Amino acid sequence: MLKSPAEVQPQELLTTIVDAIRSKKGESITGLDLIHLNTSIAQYFLITHANSTVQVRAISEAIEDQVNERIRIKPYHREGIENAFWILLDFGPIIVHVFQKSYRDFYNLEELWADGHRTDFES
Repeated sequence: MLKSPAEVQPQELLTTIVDAIRSKKGESITGLDLIHLNTSIAQYFLITHANSTVQVRAISEAIEDQVNERIRIKPYHREGIENAFWILLDFGPIIVHVFQKSYRDFYNLEELWADGHRTDFES
């Protein structure tokens, strides 16, 4: 049975997502803690990239699969699955951005949300 996102511990969700990204060799995993910002749409952003659309899609699928398997939730919303240049997975408190490298460089979310507290995870 699926859980409500309100029943999920954000730290458990964060750890599961980072593990899934690592399992598919996502690069430069960055977390932005946005909880102290009044204008934030989530508590946390996780950002990573890959070098091909195939790998971007594989990372996002691994995230969905592992979160569903371990925590029993599915994303509220998904975008970008069709072209896999930038896939967004909204899990409520955590929004995951999986980019192709050139799109990550162009949109530079880390700079856009620079007021967030940044954590760089080892890939």
